[in-house]
Amino acid sequence: MNRSLPSRSRRFTVLVAMTASTVLALAGCSSSSGGKKSEESAGGVSAGKATTPRMTIAMITHAVPGDTFWDTIRKGAQAAAAKDNVKLIYTSDPNGGNQANLVQNAIDQKVDGIAVTLAKPDAMKGTVAKAVQAGIPVVGFNSGVDDWQKQGLLEYFGQDETVAGEAVGKKLSSLGAKKVACVIQEQGQVALEARCAGVKKGFSGTTENLFVNGADMPSVQSTITAKLKQDPSIDYVVTLAAPVALTATQAVSDGDSKAKVATFDLNKQLVKAIQDGSIQFAVDQQPYLQGYLAVDSLWLYKNNGNYSGGGVAPVLTGPAFVDESNVAAVATFAAKGTR
Repeated sequence: MNRSLPSRSRRFTVLVAMTASTVLALAGCSSSSGGKKSEESAGGVSAGKATTPRMTIAMITHAVPGDTFWDTIRKGAQAAAAKDNVKLIYTSDPNGGNQANLVQNAIDQKVDGIAVTLAKPDAMKGTVAKAVQAGIPVVGFNSGVDDWQKQGLLEYFGQDETVAGEAVGKKLSSLGAKKVACVIQEQGQVALEARCAGVKKGFSGTTENLFVNGADMPSVQSTITAKLKQDPSIDYVVTLAAPVALTATQAVSDGDSKAKVATFDLNKQLVKAIQDGSIQFAVDQQPYLQGYLAVDSLWLYKNNGNYSGGGVAPVLTGPAFVDESNVAAVATFAAKGTR
């Protein structure tokens, strides 16, 4: 496989053609807790289940407990696992060192494949290298678009966060925004900081990063409220996760601010907020698709030697804007917990 590193300008969207005809079905899902291991099985799966030998895939993320975004990723992964005759082991921890330990656990269990996020790539690279050296195929998703090739991963499924941020910045400029507070809920998380850097690059006005603790929503609310009271010139609050966006709408009210709220990522409640006008728009990176493709790609690699993007390009699942013009079409899927 060619592992030469292309420049950012050469990156392109790779369209994935599914080689197995299948009807997707949703699997039951419960919220994950950081660091706890759970073996997932999907019920109510329709016809089209693979007859290939049973394989075990570990999905290891940096999810913060309570963030509904990861429930959507997990549902996609479960649907692919049910279709592909895969035993899925899902674990998560937002701490980079702890997440690396979870990768080591997967290596020790001799799993057939690993799907991993690289939110903190430096903390992950040593253990990911051990997995690759052990002959375990590893794919990346969601976080790590700049690092997946360097760490020897086969494929990557997600959004180029800098490109997505630039798109948001340009959209804000077109809406007449002048000053933006970009709220980062986890300092040092490379994907989040890339989003705000992209917003700054694409925006014609002024941006300022505001760091909050995404694991403590009352603190998030009070921090944003205080910032809006201190600086009434802020006319847009941009958040990087749906739960933070919903909290930001309350902070705007508490701060007696005229600022509007826009965000990255979706959930069912956020779709309703776009419909009622309390949130202007969201950037959808299609987390269900990320989870599905991460698992399905490992099945395809094991059973047919396939890898998407030729090993040199990421498979981009976003960005796409959801606003009042198209939210009705998305709402049906969001109600099922898959968008």
